[in-house]
Amino acid sequence: MSIPPTTTIQSIAERIKTGQITRIIVLTGAGISTSAGIPDFRTPKTGLYDRLAPLNLPTPESIFHISYFSHSPEPFYAIAQARHPSTLKPTLSHAFLALLAKKNILHFLFTQNIDGLEEDAGVPAEKILWTHASYPDDLMRKAIKTGDVPYCLEPKCSGAIKPEVVFFGESLPEEFDEKVKLIPEADLMLVMGTSLRVAPCSGIPRMMEPGVPRVLINMERCGDMGSRDGDVSILGDCDVGVREFAEALGWRGELEALWEEVVAAKAKIAGPESEDGGEDGPDLDACIAKIAAQMDERLGISKGHKKMLESHLGDKFARMMAGDRPAS
Repeated sequence: MSIPPTTTIQSIAERIKTGQITRIIVLTGAGISTSAGIPDFRTPKTGLYDRLAPLNLPTPESIFHISYFSHSPEPFYAIAQARHPSTLKPTLSHAFLALLAKKNILHFLFTQNIDGLEEDAGVPAEKILWTHASYPDDLMRKAIKTGDVPYCLEPKCSGAIKPEVVFFGESLPEEFDEKVKLIPEADLMLVMGTSLRVAPCSGIPRMMEPGVPRVLINMERCGDMGSRDGDVSILGDCDVGVREFAEALGWRGELEALWEEVVAAKAKIAGPESEDGGEDGPDLDACIAKIAAQMDERLGISKGHKKMLESHLGDKFARMMAGDRPAS
């Protein structure tokens, strides 16, 4: 009995170059944006969740949970101000996605990010599903730039306005159920910069048809990536992994040129200095410290109420992380 050839990044690149792979599904997470200056979520000490410690949240993820936001919207807007993408520039990883689209082999992109850098790099909007957010309108953009919570302007309504972000505890848009139908059509899955810990996106790689190769470009192994014949892993920084893939494809020079082009275009739009307070925007840790100092006074949370909220959110997260989809 003959032994099937081992799948490598070089053999996958060869199949792309010879037209055997023409429909690539991509799933991205925060790891593709870290070199743009946006911290990821789970890296110890430097990740967003560890840096939120001064806020004493029930769980780090609470800042993105609809139940917590409904009661305490200030922390979300404080970090949104620091993570505002107006002056952030696409990374090499974003440029690689745009190059796939330019070569007409990007079948679809599912992104868990809210920075919009995929589109800034040149990926067509119709090829992208933001599983956690869509762009807010102008008033919301202003609120995020200042870090101030916007409140309803209706005379009988005083509630905080929720941005167009899909929080934990909310259902994903109906479009998600439609777009996952594209997955069986793909002849390659590319997973980049994600821990694959949050449903339902964590289940996307498992939707690939048996025998279809899957490539992981990530700091570490995640999900069931590496468990199938045809899986290939490039472990380490996403931009470094993308360069290795581009080198195997013979696209290195083309990729670097495209990246320079999209970075220059974004810099021209943003200008030398943004309204956020400088080229890099306000400091994340400063925003967290500021809101931490204000929270007890501003929110007036009683110890009993806080304990009840912590218990409630802890139970919700335990159920959600064990399931296939966010609780609705």
